[in-house]
Amino acid sequence: MEAIKRIHHISAIVGDPNENLKFYRDVLGLRLIKQTVNFDDPGVYHLYFGDHNVTPGTVITFFPWTNNNQGRKGSGQVGRIAFRIPKGSMDYWIGHLTAHNIQVESTQLFGKETLEFDDVHGLELAMVEGEKASDQHDILGFHGSVLLSSNPEGTKELLTGIMGLTELESDDENYHFETVGKEKHHMIISMPPQPAGRFGIGTVHHIAWSVPDIETLKNWQSALQNKGFGVTVVKDRNYFNSIYTGEKGNIVFEFATDGPGFDLDESLESLGTTLQLPEQYEHKRHEYETRLPRLDI
Repeated sequence: MEAIKRIHHISAIVGDPNENLKFYRDVLGLRLIKQTVNFDDPGVYHLYFGDHNVTPGTVITFFPWTNNNQGRKGSGQVGRIAFRIPKGSMDYWIGHLTAHNIQVESTQLFGKETLEFDDVHGLELAMVEGEKASDQHDILGFHGSVLLSSNPEGTKELLTGIMGLTELESDDENYHFETVGKEKHHMIISMPPQPAGRFGIGTVHHIAWSVPDIETLKNWQSALQNKGFGVTVVKDRNYFNSIYTGEKGNIVFEFATDGPGFDLDESLESLGTTLQLPEQYEHKRHEYETRLPRLDI
């Protein structure tokens, strides 16, 4: 199998959808590129954010829960999500986040200066400078994430032995990997394993890995099954097709195709401006538009 080159998207559970929108749009400067519903739980929004051009490797998505069901961070989840910013822009972001009353901490989590902070619902985030400078300070996409594996060796085996990531370094606290694509997304497995997590507000639900097309996706489905992983059927998510597996460390991994793309039902200019429903839920549009909170677009 050809190695996985980059992250496709990361999906997390958050709270009030308008608080989520205001944080990622107005504070972090990302663009709302799709408002739809959770295809498996259509009474809940599924909001997608990315850069203005919806560049691959920039998409983060959210299931906003309004039931105040807080999650517990722990093994079997993705931990801190790191965004990449232009070289030389760290001071800008420290000042910008501090001006919004967001507590920041400078660490060396990804082997270089890492700015750690939390979003409005307690989701753990970070920023790391890339190699290229820019006149703009905009987020460039993902730098990577931390994996809270209950079985670090098993997760490492999948990442390096099957998915083709490169191991950069390791010590008693972290394994550090990098994807082989141009994005060079970084993955850290933290050690030792934490107590088991529980999904809810402030936790990551899954990480999705990019594959080019549905034929490659089916090849990954077969390859994972042949390695003893339980894998779902191919699911049609309108904007991509995907499969899911629970890897040995109990983290939910999704493998998702690059197409058809987020402009399937909206023009690039109008992305995220109206509620988009898959065909199976279109007949209930009035019900969903009535029940779902109105977004402050």
